[in-house]
Amino acid sequence: MGQKVSPIGFRTGITLGWKSRWFAPKAAFGEFLVEDQKIRAFVDDRLNRKPPYAAIAKTEIERTRDDVKVTLHTARPGLVIGPKGAEIDRLREELEDLIDRRVNVNVMEVKHPDLDAQLVAESISEQLKRRGAFRRLMKQHCENTMAAGALGVKIICGGRLGGAELARRETQILGSIPLQTLQANVDYGLAVSVTTYGAIGIKVWIYRGMFGFEPEPNPVQPNRGRGRRQ
Repeated sequence: MGQKVSPIGFRTGITLGWKSRWFAPKAAFGEFLVEDQKIRAFVDDRLNRKPPYAAIAKTEIERTRDDVKVTLHTARPGLVIGPKGAEIDRLREELEDLIDRRVNVNVMEVKHPDLDAQLVAESISEQLKRRGAFRRLMKQHCENTMAAGALGVKIICGGRLGGAELARRETQILGSIPLQTLQANVDYGLAVSVTTYGAIGIKVWIYRGMFGFEPEPNPVQPNRGRGRRQ
Protein backbone atom coordinates (compact mmCIF):
# COMPACT_ATOMS: atom_id res chain seq x y z
CA MET A 1 0.00 0.00 0.00
CA GLY A 2 1.47 3.36 -1.04
CA GLN A 3 2.13 6.01 1.59
CA LYS A 4 2.24 9.27 -0.29
CA VAL A 5 2.61 12.68 1.36
CA SER A 6 1.94 16.07 -0.23
CA PRO A 7 5.33 17.84 -0.60
CA ILE A 8 3.66 21.15 0.37
CA GLY A 9 2.09 19.84 3.60
CA PHE A 10 5.29 17.93 4.42
CA ARG A 11 7.34 21.16 4.39
CA THR A 12 4.77 23.65 5.74
CA GLY A 13 5.92 25.14 9.01
CA ILE A 14 9.48 23.86 8.51
CA THR A 15 10.88 25.24 5.27
CA LEU A 16 7.66 26.66 3.75
CA GLY A 17 5.36 29.27 5.29
CA TRP A 18 1.63 28.85 5.93
CA LYS A 19 -0.87 29.99 3.32
CA SER A 20 -3.18 31.31 6.05
CA ARG A 21 -1.52 33.49 8.68
CA TRP A 22 -3.74 34.48 11.60
CA PHE A 23 -4.51 33.66 15.20
CA ALA A 24 -8.02 33.20 16.57
CA PRO A 25 -9.64 32.22 19.87
CA LYS A 26 -11.24 28.78 19.97
CA ALA A 27 -14.77 30.16 19.49
CA ALA A 28 -13.88 31.95 16.21
CA PHE A 29 -11.41 29.46 14.73
CA GLY A 30 -14.00 27.38 12.85
CA GLU A 31 -15.69 30.48 11.41
CA PHE A 32 -12.38 31.88 10.11
CA LEU A 33 -11.42 28.50 8.64
CA VAL A 34 -14.71 28.30 6.70
CA GLU A 35 -14.23 31.89 5.49
CA ASP A 36 -10.74 31.07 4.21
CA GLN A 37 -12.11 28.10 2.28
CA LYS A 38 -14.91 30.25 0.80
CA ILE A 39 -12.40 32.90 -0.33
CA ARG A 40 -10.13 30.35 -2.00
CA ALA A 41 -13.03 28.56 -3.73
CA PHE A 42 -14.49 31.88 -4.92
CA VAL A 43 -11.16 33.17 -6.28
CA ASP A 44 -10.48 29.86 -8.06
CA ASP A 45 -13.95 29.76 -9.62
CA ARG A 46 -13.95 33.45 -10.56
CA LEU A 47 -10.43 33.78 -11.99
CA ASN A 48 -9.23 30.26 -12.90
CA ARG A 49 -12.39 28.50 -14.18
CA LYS A 50 -13.96 31.39 -16.12
CA PRO A 51 -12.57 34.02 -18.49
CA PRO A 52 -10.25 35.92 -18.26
CA TYR A 53 -8.33 32.85 -16.88
CA ALA A 54 -5.89 34.83 -14.75
CA ALA A 55 -3.66 31.81 -13.80
CA ILE A 56 -3.87 32.13 -10.00
CA ALA A 57 -1.13 29.92 -8.53
CA LYS A 58 -2.01 30.34 -4.84
CA THR A 59 -4.04 32.52 -2.50
CA GLU A 60 -2.55 33.71 0.81
CA ILE A 61 -4.74 35.10 3.60
CA GLU A 62 -3.76 37.25 6.59
CA ARG A 63 -6.08 38.66 9.23
CA THR A 64 -5.92 41.56 11.65
CA ARG A 65 -8.62 42.47 14.18
CA ASP A 66 -10.95 43.94 11.53
CA ASP A 67 -9.40 43.38 8.11
CA VAL A 68 -8.74 40.39 5.86
CA LYS A 69 -5.73 40.74 3.55
CA VAL A 70 -5.85 38.48 0.47
CA THR A 71 -2.69 38.10 -1.64
CA LEU A 72 -3.10 36.57 -5.09
CA HIS A 73 -0.05 35.07 -6.82
CA THR A 74 -0.76 35.15 -10.54
CA ALA A 75 1.10 34.79 -13.83
CA ARG A 76 -1.20 37.42 -15.43
CA PRO A 77 -1.50 40.36 -13.02
CA GLY A 78 -2.89 42.67 -15.71
CA LEU A 79 -6.02 40.52 -16.09
CA VAL A 80 -6.63 40.50 -12.31
CA ILE A 81 -6.13 44.27 -11.90
CA GLY A 82 -8.01 45.29 -15.05
CA PRO A 83 -8.02 48.73 -16.71
CA LYS A 84 -7.40 51.40 -14.04
CA GLY A 85 -7.90 48.77 -11.31
CA ALA A 86 -11.57 48.18 -12.16
CA GLU A 87 -11.43 44.38 -11.98
CA ILE A 88 -9.59 44.23 -8.65
CA ASP A 89 -12.06 46.71 -7.12
CA ARG A 90 -14.95 44.55 -8.28
CA LEU A 91 -13.27 41.44 -6.87
CA ARG A 92 -12.70 43.16 -3.50
CA GLU A 93 -16.39 44.18 -3.30
CA GLU A 94 -17.53 40.62 -4.13
CA LEU A 95 -15.24 39.17 -1.43
CA GLU A 96 -16.57 41.68 1.12
CA ASP A 97 -20.14 40.64 0.27
CA LEU A 98 -19.12 36.97 0.55
CA ILE A 99 -17.65 37.08 4.08
CA ASP A 100 -19.14 40.38 5.37
CA ARG A 101 -15.74 41.79 6.42
CA ARG A 102 -13.41 44.48 5.12
CA VAL A 103 -11.05 42.96 2.53
CA ASN A 104 -7.79 44.21 1.03
CA VAL A 105 -6.62 42.49 -2.16
CA ASN A 106 -2.95 42.49 -3.24
CA VAL A 107 -1.61 41.03 -6.46
CA MET A 108 1.87 39.49 -6.81
CA GLU A 109 3.29 38.37 -10.16
CA VAL A 110 4.63 34.86 -10.66
CA LYS A 111 7.63 35.72 -12.83
CA HIS A 112 8.45 32.15 -13.91
CA PRO A 113 5.18 30.23 -14.53
CA ASP A 114 7.11 27.21 -15.88
CA LEU A 115 8.62 26.73 -12.40
CA ASP A 116 5.25 26.79 -10.61
CA ALA A 117 3.78 23.28 -10.36
CA GLN A 118 0.16 24.42 -9.98
CA LEU A 119 0.33 26.60 -13.10
CA VAL A 120 1.95 23.79 -15.11
CA ALA A 121 -0.80 21.38 -14.00
CA GLU A 122 -3.54 23.90 -14.89
CA SER A 123 -1.93 24.52 -18.29
CA ILE A 124 -1.93 20.77 -19.09
CA SER A 125 -5.53 20.55 -17.85
CA GLU A 126 -6.72 23.32 -20.19
CA GLN A 127 -4.93 21.82 -23.19
CA LEU A 128 -6.38 18.35 -22.49
CA LYS A 129 -9.87 19.91 -22.56
CA ARG A 130 -9.04 21.14 -26.06
CA ARG A 131 -8.22 17.54 -27.06
CA GLY A 132 -4.42 17.87 -26.94
CA ALA A 133 -2.33 14.68 -27.10
CA PHE A 134 -1.47 13.88 -23.49
CA ARG A 135 2.00 12.35 -24.13
CA ARG A 136 3.10 15.31 -26.24
CA LEU A 137 1.77 17.78 -23.64
CA MET A 138 3.54 16.01 -20.76
CA LYS A 139 6.85 15.85 -22.64
CA GLN A 140 6.59 19.46 -23.80
CA HIS A 141 5.91 20.81 -20.29
CA CYS A 142 8.69 18.69 -18.79
CA GLU A 143 11.18 20.08 -21.30
CA ASN A 144 9.97 23.68 -20.79
CA THR A 145 10.29 23.34 -17.00
CA MET A 146 13.82 21.94 -17.23
CA ALA A 147 14.77 24.67 -19.72
CA ALA A 148 13.47 27.27 -17.23
CA GLY A 149 16.06 26.14 -14.67
CA ALA A 150 14.45 23.30 -12.69
CA LEU A 151 16.62 20.39 -11.51
CA GLY A 152 13.86 17.81 -11.84
CA VAL A 153 10.22 17.45 -12.87
CA LYS A 154 7.67 14.63 -12.66
CA ILE A 155 4.22 14.69 -14.27
CA ILE A 156 1.56 12.00 -13.77
CA CYS A 157 -1.72 11.93 -15.71
CA GLY A 158 -4.42 9.44 -14.72
CA GLY A 159 -7.83 8.63 -16.15
CA ARG A 160 -9.30 7.65 -19.52
CA LEU A 161 -6.29 8.97 -21.40
CA GLY A 162 -6.99 9.53 -25.07
CA GLY A 163 -10.58 8.37 -24.54
CA ALA A 164 -9.47 4.78 -23.84
CA GLU A 165 -12.00 2.32 -22.44
CA LEU A 166 -9.87 1.53 -19.36
CA ALA A 167 -8.38 4.21 -17.13
CA ARG A 168 -4.63 4.16 -16.63
CA ARG A 169 -1.71 6.29 -15.47
CA GLU A 170 1.14 7.72 -17.53
CA THR A 171 4.29 9.19 -15.93
CA GLN A 172 6.97 11.46 -17.36
CA ILE A 173 10.14 12.20 -15.33
CA LEU A 174 13.17 14.35 -16.10
CA GLY A 175 15.99 15.02 -13.61
CA SER A 176 15.66 14.09 -9.91
CA ILE A 177 12.88 14.61 -7.33
CA PRO A 178 14.20 14.16 -3.72
CA LEU A 179 10.81 13.79 -2.01
CA GLN A 180 12.13 12.85 1.44
CA THR A 181 14.64 15.72 1.78
CA LEU A 182 13.03 18.57 3.73
CA GLN A 183 15.71 21.02 2.58
CA ALA A 184 14.82 20.32 -1.06
CA ASN A 185 12.51 22.94 -2.59
CA VAL A 186 9.93 20.67 -4.24
CA ASP A 187 6.78 22.35 -5.53
CA TYR A 188 3.60 20.30 -6.08
CA GLY A 189 0.46 21.01 -8.07
CA LEU A 190 -2.79 19.13 -8.71
CA ALA A 191 -5.41 19.86 -11.36
CA VAL A 192 -8.42 18.02 -12.78
CA SER A 193 -9.31 18.22 -16.46
CA VAL A 194 -13.03 17.50 -17.05
CA THR A 195 -13.17 16.18 -20.60
CA THR A 196 -16.06 14.75 -22.62
CA TYR A 197 -14.92 11.18 -21.86
CA GLY A 198 -14.26 11.65 -18.12
CA ALA A 199 -12.10 13.42 -15.58
CA ILE A 200 -8.31 13.27 -15.93
CA GLY A 201 -6.15 14.05 -12.92
CA ILE A 202 -2.79 15.80 -13.38
CA LYS A 203 -0.09 15.83 -10.68
CA VAL A 204 3.12 17.83 -11.08
CA TRP A 205 6.29 17.84 -8.95
CA ILE A 206 9.05 20.39 -9.67
CA TYR A 207 12.43 20.31 -7.91
CA ARG A 208 14.03 23.77 -7.88
CA GLY A 209 17.14 22.95 -5.82
CA MET A 210 17.91 23.20 -2.09
CA PHE A 211 16.32 26.10 -0.17
CA GLY A 212 18.62 29.11 -0.42
CA PHE A 213 20.67 27.53 -3.22
CA GLU A 214 18.12 27.47 -6.05
CA PRO A 215 19.68 27.95 -9.52
CA GLU A 216 18.88 31.18 -11.36
CA PRO A 217 15.75 30.70 -13.56
CA ASN A 218 16.35 30.89 -17.31
CA PRO A 219 14.05 32.86 -19.61
CA VAL A 220 12.22 30.18 -21.60
CA GLN A 221 12.63 30.47 -25.35
CA PRO A 222 9.41 30.01 -27.36
CA ASN A 223 9.10 26.58 -28.96
CA ARG A 224 9.41 27.27 -32.68
CA GLY A 225 8.87 23.66 -33.72
CA ARG A 226 11.07 21.46 -35.85
CA GLY A 227 12.60 22.58 -39.09
CA ARG A 228 11.66 21.02 -42.41
CA ARG A 229 13.24 17.73 -43.31
CA GLN A 230 15.86 17.84 -46.00
